Amino acid sequence: MITIIFYLFLVTNDRKVIANLAGHNKRSETMDGYFENEFAIFWISEQMLFFEYKPDVVIDLAAAQLVVADRIQMQKEKAYPVLCDIRGIADSDKAARDYLAQHGSLLTKAVGVVAHRSMSILMISFYLKISKPQVPTRVFTDKSAALEFLKAFV
Repeated sequence: MITIIFYLFLVTNDRKVIANLAGHNKRSETMDGYFENEFAIFWISEQMLFFEYKPDVVIDLAAAQLVVADRIQMQKEKAYPVLCDIRGIADSDKAARDYLAQHGSLLTKAVGVVAHRSMSILMISFYLKISKPQVPTRVFTDKSAALEFLKAFV
């Protein structure tokens, strides 16, 4: 079953532990405003943060914590509107989803989620109704529509 993690915008309290988790320590920062780890790439452009999962990734708790810690570090304490492209996620486990749902959207002004599967869109829409995110959050199948939504938060 394909499950979706959509709220990968969290904070973690112990970066050292996350950085040392076996199998979750490949990182490469290639330039200011761009960061890549084994699960996702992040970049800042036109006062927005773009977050894109790599193809066919599986997100467990350690992966979710790593991605969040890397994003927070890259942002250097500045909040951004975030375009989150989840189309690369193949699966996620319950611990990762629970962790993400509990910690909210630290350092985001708004979130536009880009999904491509009707099941993904249905699950995210359901999540939004029950969790009531702290920042404006919408789901899109079209990247341009998501960008248009986020421009109001720049």
